[in-house]
Amino acid sequence: MVLAVFAGLPGVGKSTLAAAVAAELPAAVLAVDTVDFTLQRYGVHEPRPGFAAYGVVAALAEQQLDIGHHVIIDAVNPVKAARQLWTDLADRLAVPLRVVEVVCGDEAEHRRRVEERFKVRGHDGVPDWVRVLERQAEYEPYLGPRLVVDTFLAKDPVPSVVEYLT
Repeated sequence: MVLAVFAGLPGVGKSTLAAAVAAELPAAVLAVDTVDFTLQRYGVHEPRPGFAAYGVVAALAEQQLDIGHHVIIDAVNPVKAARQLWTDLADRLAVPLRVVEVVCGDEAEHRRRVEERFKVRGHDGVPDWVRVLERQAEYEPYLGPRLVVDTFLAKDPVPSVVEYLT
């Protein structure tokens, strides 16, 4: 059993890759955005946007790991505090933690993906390109062991990600 954290900016392909890898393992995919958007839809507002969603996802991850499931966390994880949540959870449960940092190495393609998703999803909580650039400025570099996957270059990254996780 493994706790896998898929991290990276919005629109790089984290969710798509997480779903494909989860089908192979199998694993439960827990997306912070899904929880965050749902909390907003039900009128739950907080002083630190997204903070509660990370906590809810961590609690759900713990439950899934406790019953023996692999778990993939799908989240931007832009700062050390968010990343430490997963390290602490893995340490507490004595399960391996694997980080997959997902990037899109071509800025034009990344922008196209973000703008297409924004248009298709009717602006339903997904960021536009300006917001992604703001998030990029806030994104702290990852330090430590991880697998970096460039979804622009990688034709079929799933096998190498599955191998890294198992």
